Amino acid sequence: MASSHGSSPMPRSTSGSRDGIHHKEQGLSSPRIRSIRSLPDVCPKEPTVEGRSLLNGPSVVSEHDRWTVYSSKVNLPAALNDPRLAKRESDFFTKTWGLDFTETEVMPSYLPNITREHFGPYLQEMTQRERIHERCKAICPNKDDVDAISSINSNHDKSRAELEQVPKIFMRPDFALEDPATFNVVLPWSHFHSAGGKSSRDVASSKLLQEQLSHYLDVVEVSIARQISLRSEAFFHAMSSQHELQDRLQETQRAVAVLRGRTAAMDRVMCQGPLQALRTALTRNNCVKLHNKLKLMAAVHQTQPTVQLLLSTSEFVGALELIATTKEVLQQELQGIHSFRHLGSQLCELEKLIDKMMVEDFSMYARSDLSRILKDEPQVLEKVHKPNAASQKERLESLVFGLLRQRKLDFLDIYSDEMIIAAKTIVTQCVAESVVQIEEIDTEVVIKLADQMRLMTFPQWFELLKNVFESFILFLQRIKATLTVIRNVVLEVLDSNQRNRLLTEAGSETSSQEASQGSSLLHGEAELAYLTHEGLFISDALTDAQQQQKASLVSQDQSSATSSKTQQGPGEPATSDLALGITEIPACREQSFVSGENMMPTELELNCVSSNIQELLYTASDVSHDRCVKVLTARAKDGSLERLSSAEFVCLSQAVEGFVRDTEELCGRRSVSLRGALQSQANRFVHRFHDERKTKLGLLLDNERWKQAEVPAEFQDLVNSIADGRITLPERKTSGPDDRKPSEFLLVNGQKYAVVGTVLLLIRIFLEYCQCVNDIPSIATDMLTRLSDLLKHFNSRSCQLVLGAGALQVVGLKTITTKNLALASRCLQLVVHYIPIIRAHFETKLQPRQFSVLRHFDHITKDYNDHIAEISAKLVAIMDSLFEKLLSKYEVKAPMPSTCFRNVCKQMAKMHEAIYDLLPEEQTQMLFLRINASFKMHLKRQLARLGVVNDGGPQHGLVVVDVAFYTENIQVLKSLERLDLNMAEIWEQKR
Repeated sequence: MASSHGSSPMPRSTSGSRDGIHHKEQGLSSPRIRSIRSLPDVCPKEPTVEGRSLLNGPSVVSEHDRWTVYSSKVNLPAALNDPRLAKRESDFFTKTWGLDFTETEVMPSYLPNITREHFGPYLQEMTQRERIHERCKAICPNKDDVDAISSINSNHDKSRAELEQVPKIFMRPDFALEDPATFNVVLPWSHFHSAGGKSSRDVASSKLLQEQLSHYLDVVEVSIARQISLRSEAFFHAMSSQHELQDRLQETQRAVAVLRGRTAAMDRVMCQGPLQALRTALTRNNCVKLHNKLKLMAAVHQTQPTVQLLLSTSEFVGALELIATTKEVLQQELQGIHSFRHLGSQLCELEKLIDKMMVEDFSMYARSDLSRILKDEPQVLEKVHKPNAASQKERLESLVFGLLRQRKLDFLDIYSDEMIIAAKTIVTQCVAESVVQIEEIDTEVVIKLADQMRLMTFPQWFELLKNVFESFILFLQRIKATLTVIRNVVLEVLDSNQRNRLLTEAGSETSSQEASQGSSLLHGEAELAYLTHEGLFISDALTDAQQQQKASLVSQDQSSATSSKTQQGPGEPATSDLALGITEIPACREQSFVSGENMMPTELELNCVSSNIQELLYTASDVSHDRCVKVLTARAKDGSLERLSSAEFVCLSQAVEGFVRDTEELCGRRSVSLRGALQSQANRFVHRFHDERKTKLGLLLDNERWKQAEVPAEFQDLVNSIADGRITLPERKTSGPDDRKPSEFLLVNGQKYAVVGTVLLLIRIFLEYCQCVNDIPSIATDMLTRLSDLLKHFNSRSCQLVLGAGALQVVGLKTITTKNLALASRCLQLVVHYIPIIRAHFETKLQPRQFSVLRHFDHITKDYNDHIAEISAKLVAIMDSLFEKLLSKYEVKAPMPSTCFRNVCKQMAKMHEAIYDLLPEEQTQMLFLRINASFKMHLKRQLARLGVVNDGGPQHGLVVVDVAFYTENIQVLKSLERLDLNMAEIWEQKR
C-alpha cells in the first residue's frame, strides 16, 4: 500500500482525464487550495495522486511538446509565458479582457493530427495497472486531505462538545431566574444549607458551582466571539452607518427648526393681512353663489307640478325633456343638496311612469287605429292640437318621438301583436257578416266559423273570400300609411342627428380657441383659490374656480330672466315660473329631439328601426296571407274544393292570384303561403280532374261500338278554332238552338277524318286540360303529366278493345271487322295530328328548365304510330289468311275466269268498300299494294306447286286469263285505277 505513494506517477492521456478516471472525490477541500485565482491555469497538470510529485516525474507534454517562443500567440508575458503551456481555454481572452477582445487566428500546425487510435495500444497495456492504482487510492486516501478534514472536524466537534457541556436549561427561550423552579435547578439549595451549618464542604461546593458557571460563561463567550469574528466586518459597518445616520438626522432637525421660524415670521409680517382681505372677497363670492343656488332650487322645485301639467295634456316629449333637464341640473349644479336628496329618484320613477304611459298610449292607439271601419280612408288617427304651438303635430308622431327618445325601440313589436289580433278580427267579422245574410245557417247551432263556411255554397263562400281579400287590402293600406308616418319620424331624427354631429365637429374648433382665451383668467382664479383654499386637496380649489366661472354666467342669465319676470303681471299662471326655471338652466333647448340628442338612439339603431319598419310591412302581408290560408283550408277540409268544376276552380285561382299580385304591389314582397295553399289545392284539383276524365274516357271506350259517328257542328267549330291557333274551349252560346246538321266527317285542315264519338269527346277533354293550364299556369307540369297518362290510356285501351278483340266481350260485338280496324286507325291518326299542337301549347307555359317533361309527347307519338302500323298489318294479315285459304284450292282449268279468282276479286272489293270512305286515298293505295304483294306471293307459291311455268303453254294461257281478270277488277276500284300491280312477278325467272 505504501509503495504506491513512492512510485513514480504513471503517464495518463488527456482524454483519459476527461473520462473521469482520475478525478478526486468531492469532499472537504484542503486549506492549501485557493478558491479564487487571479488568472486561470493555462497549463493543464498531469493528473496524479499527490500534487507535490508533479515536478519530480516525467511528463508526456514536456517531452513531446516542449514550449518555444513560437508557441506564444499574444505578447502577454505576465500571463502566458509558461513553459508548460500546451493548451489554452477557448474563452480565456473573453473572460479576462472583455467582450471587445478578438482572438487572433491560430496558425496551422505542421504536426500530424493525433487521434485516440494512436493511444490504443498504450491504453490497453495500462488498463490493468490503472485499476490496481485506483483500488490503492481508494484504500489509502491523500494525507493532506485527511489532515484538513480531521482538523475541521476536530474543531467543529470540540466546539459542539463544549456547548453541550452547558445545560439545556440555559438555552431555553423562556429562561428566567425569577421562576422558582428554574432558580432551584440553576442554584440548588443543597449547596448552601446543610444540617450542621456552614462547613468547609459547603464552601468548596459553592466555589465549585461558581467555577462551573464561570466555565459555562466562558464557553458561551468564546462561541459568541467566534461568531462575531466571522461577522465582525458587517457588524462594525452597520454600527458606523448608524452613527452617521444619527448625525445627519440631527443636522436636518436643526435646519427644519430654522426654516419653521423664518416661515412663521414671514406669515406674521407679510401674509395674515392680505389673506384676510382675500378671504373676505371669497366669502362675498360664496354668498353670491349661494343666492344663485337658491334661485335655481326654486326653479327646480316647480318641476314636478309642471310635469303633471304636461302629462295631463299628453305632452310626453315636453315632460321628458323637463325631467332630463332637471336631472342634469341636480347632478351638475345642485349635487349634495339635502332637501333634494329624494328628487332624483322621484324623477326616475316619474320617467318610468311616463314610459309606461307612452307604451300604453301607443298600444291603445294601434288597437283603435287597426280596429276602425275598413271603409274609412287609410289615414292615421286624429291630430292633437296644441293651443300654444304654431304648428300641429299628429298624435302618432308625438308618441313615436317620445318612444325614440326613451329608447323604447320595441314599440314595433306592440304594433305587430295588435296587427295579428286585428287580422283575426277581420276574418271573424267578414264571416259573421256573410252568415247573417244566409238564412240556411243557424249560428246558434253551428258555432265554429270553419263549420259555418263549410255549410255555404261555393258562390256564397267565394263571395266571402273576395270580401276577405278586399278587407285585407284596405287593412294593408292602413298599416302602410301608419308605418310611413313612423318611418318619416325616424328619418327626421336620423337627419337631425347627422346635422348635429356636423355642427359639433365644426364648433369644436371655435370652442378650442375660446378655451385658450379663457385659460389665462381661469389660471389667475385658480392661483387665487390655491392661496385661499383651506381644504385637504388642491384639486378642490381648481374645481371651485371653474364653478365660480360658471356661476358668473348663470348670474347673467338669471338677471335677464328676473327682469323679464318683473314685467309680467301678478295674475299670470304658474307656468311663467316654469319658463323662468327653464331659462335658468345653462343648456338651451330648441326642439325635443335636438335637445335629447344624448338620449336619442344612435344612427345604427335608427337604421335598424327603419329596416324593422319595412320588415313589419312584410310581416303584415304574411299575416294577411296566413289568415286567408285559414279561410281556404277551412273550406277545403271536407274536400269541397276538390269537387269544384273547372270554371269554379279557375275563378278561385284568378281571385287568389289577383290578391297576391295586389299585396305584392302594396308591400313590395311576394308572400308564398297563400300561393302555396292554392298550389296544394290545385294539385288535389288536378288529381280529381284527371281521375274524372280518365274514368269518363274509360267508360266511353267500354261502351264504344267502333262505328262511324256523325260530327256535330259544335265539334267542327272546336276543331276550326284549334286550326286558327285558339287552344281553348269556345264560349257557350246562349242564343237559340243550333239548326246546323251534323256532318259525316270531321274536317281538319282540308282532310276528312271518320271518327267515333269517343275521339270527339277526347278532343274536348284535352282542350279542357289546355284551358286549365291557361287559367292556372302553376299546374302546367302536373297537368302535362296527367294528359300524357290520359293519351296513353286511350291508346292502350283502344288497342285492347280493337286489336285485342276486347270489344267482343265488353260491348257484345259479333266480330272485329276491317271497318272497325280502319276506323280505329283513323281515330289514332287524328290524335297524332293534335299531339304536336298540344306540345307547342304546353311549351309556352313551361319554364326552360321544365322542357325535359315534353319528351312524354315524343314517346306517346311513337306508341300511336306503332299502334297504327299494327292495325295496318292486321288488315294485311286478314287478306293474307284469306288468300292462303282460297289459293290453296286453285286449279288451272276451264272455265275462265276461275271460281277462285272470282272469290278473290269479290273479297278485294269488299275490303275496298269497307276502308275507302274511312282512309285517305294514299293510305288506301299503300294498303292495297301490300295486299297485292301478299296475293302475288301466295299465287306464285301455288303455281310452283302446280308446276305451271311461263312457257306459253295451255296452262300458262289459262293463268294469264285469270290474272287479267284480277287486274281488271282491282283497277276498276276507286283510287286504284293507276295502281301498278306488277303481276309478272308471279312467274319464276328462267335461269
